[in-house]
Amino acid sequence: MPSRKPAFPPLRVARRESEIEHASETTKGHGRVEKRTIEVTSALAEYLQSDWSGCAQVFRLTRERRIGTKTEIEVVFGVTSLARQQAGPRRLLELIRAHWGIENGLHGVRDGTLKEDASRIRKGSAAEVMAALRNIVIFLFDRLGHRGAASATRHYVCHPEKSLKVLAFPYSK
Repeated sequence: MPSRKPAFPPLRVARRESEIEHASETTKGHGRVEKRTIEVTSALAEYLQSDWSGCAQVFRLTRERRIGTKTEIEVVFGVTSLARQQAGPRRLLELIRAHWGIENGLHGVRDGTLKEDASRIRKGSAAEVMAALRNIVIFLFDRLGHRGAASATRHYVCHPEKSLKVLAFPYSK
């Protein structure tokens, strides 16, 4: 049986490990336990500059989700223009988590309330125009102080004259 040599010499492994920073967090809620672990390095930034100008760091994010006895593991890779001094591993975890909170919240409104995924509009730029209109509607609901898009939608369906007023004077209540 052939001997198994390490992929890298010991000194190179030690150097590589010293260039990688780690952070992790665990949250519990909604019947699940989620552990997110991030590994960040700026060692590849120069190498990747030709493909990703502005790349300052790369990361590998591992998400481990346990629901009862079932465990799911997801690994994603990313690049960021934020330097190590601007965002270390813990800060990157926060930023990634905040991004998905915004993304999921916006998608929830756009699809759950405004039924974006059910739309059959596909020709030309009509889909992009409809997405822009949905964004305007969400902005106006928020600007006019509505707590939720669903209740605002019901309100304007029941009071179409108010919808016209909003379109004519979008910043008056």
